[in-house]
Amino acid sequence: MRILVLSDIHANLTALEAVLKDAGNVDATWCLGDVVGYGPDPNECIARLRMLPNFLCLLGNHDAAALGYIQLEAFNTDARRSIEWLQSVLTPESLAFLKDLPEMIKVEPLDVTLAHGSPRNPVWEYILDLHSAIQNFKHFDTRVCMVGHTHLPIAYLLEDKGSEDLPDIHWLLPEEGQVLMLAGRAIVNPGSTGQPRDHDPRASYAIFTPETFTWVIHRVEYDIPSVQKRIKEQDLPARHALRLTNGW
Repeated sequence: MRILVLSDIHANLTALEAVLKDAGNVDATWCLGDVVGYGPDPNECIARLRMLPNFLCLLGNHDAAALGYIQLEAFNTDARRSIEWLQSVLTPESLAFLKDLPEMIKVEPLDVTLAHGSPRNPVWEYILDLHSAIQNFKHFDTRVCMVGHTHLPIAYLLEDKGSEDLPDIHWLLPEEGQVLMLAGRAIVNPGSTGQPRDHDPRASYAIFTPETFTWVIHRVEYDIPSVQKRIKEQDLPARHALRLTNGW
């Protein structure tokens, strides 16, 4: 099996289409949340995702905010402005799609847990360091947990040796195309499709092969100026357009 794993599309249809084309034929697609927010194409992204076979998707914090589940005061000024616009343009079909999204999914046959932020706090927590990763290994019982939210393609690997109080864990930023063998337990992040923040503006995604438990990060270029133009046309925050150029 080849499973496409993507996250944080953020209403960027151009990046999403580039990822789907680059990934080619896959057996399933898993989206780790934040389909909407920041970008100019929320309804279009949702419509495109709904066409995919064997598709799983989670609720992200921007998706939750669009539904009114999170107070707007929890977001910075630009993000809040984007969410207010988002709430004004989402169609009934898009809202119904978002309302049906779970916060976490356990894919038991494949020994994988899916969460947007973390298994401890699926919608909101960021896993950004070893300390938070170590704490979160206690909150899922599968071999692998896949998360998004940080917009950074990263892996936290827990080896069999060590103890619960002093586990043997390390992190790495997988290189593009590097085949990462998930031999022990792991928390892995595919990076962001629609708004990368690792100073690489190319859309990011991963291919997971469950038979061998391998994880490969891929990057693909897309037409950034066209997305920036649509952001400007919708009078969305200029910062959300500018950051696409250099991936920050």
